[in-house]
Amino acid sequence: MTTHVPLVNTQKRPRKTWREVLDDSAPLLLPMAHDALTAKVIEQAGYPAYQIGGFALVGSRFGYPDIDLAQFGENSAVMRDTIAACSLPVLVDADDAYGDAKNVARVVQGYEAMGASAIFLEDQQAPKRCGHMLGKKVIPAEQHAGKLRAAAAARHNPETFIMARTDALAPLGLDEALRRAELYLKSGADGVYIEAVQTDEQLEKVGEALRGAPLATSILEGGGRTPWKDPKDFHAMGYTMLLYPTTVIFRVARAIQKAVEDLKAGREMPVDDALTFAQYEELLGLPEWAAWEDEFVGGHDPFGVPQAKAA
Repeated sequence: MTTHVPLVNTQKRPRKTWREVLDDSAPLLLPMAHDALTAKVIEQAGYPAYQIGGFALVGSRFGYPDIDLAQFGENSAVMRDTIAACSLPVLVDADDAYGDAKNVARVVQGYEAMGASAIFLEDQQAPKRCGHMLGKKVIPAEQHAGKLRAAAAARHNPETFIMARTDALAPLGLDEALRRAELYLKSGADGVYIEAVQTDEQLEKVGEALRGAPLATSILEGGGRTPWKDPKDFHAMGYTMLLYPTTVIFRVARAIQKAVEDLKAGREMPVDDALTFAQYEELLGLPEWAAWEDEFVGGHDPFGVPQAKAA
């Protein structure tokens, strides 16, 4: 019997359910992947789960700000490729589902078929925007509650975790945001979060009011509204999921700026700021692909990278 060499390609690996990773984490830290390479790096760093969000996705893929310029058709291609490259459970950003209950069903089932473990839906009025931007508006709470009921009914797998996000804090105040969060949990959402909580006092009130429910908050580093705190402090307040939508993409963007500035100025790539050829191919799984080809093809020109520095 032939023993096959395992591949790095992970789309068929079984993933833990979202509730399982929540039970194992206190709290669950969720860096945002904007592409397949980033998802691989997150997995290799030892995270138990991650998220794919519109903010970083539309910026990196299309060069757009997060103001409703890309929707399900464009975003789903990135989601598919990213989920296929990583075996971790993943939370995907479904925005406002781009329409009514029909669109909700299509989006939930579409992302579920790609391998999404959890999906969040927000109650912004279209055209939606990044949740930490100014000028947001929200749809009536009962309308979003209906969309959440549709999401719960549409999923094929009962383990697919539906999370409700409310953006009502900025336009309508904390009391209304809390009322909506409780309504959304009663309407079929498995978890909830209030977007862009602004102060320690608000964080404590939200955590206390919703303690016991799977509760998330997003920390938009580099200029967002929610204050940065040690994850242990968030967990003590009652938060079980911490979303970091900008922590990776802002550093990536700055690294790209620095790289092209150095190149334009005639400066050699700093060794400490970059991977080598060999390290990059190791990250992408070249040794496993080479072993696969050895087993099933044989007699080929070997994969590999030169070890000596080019003259």
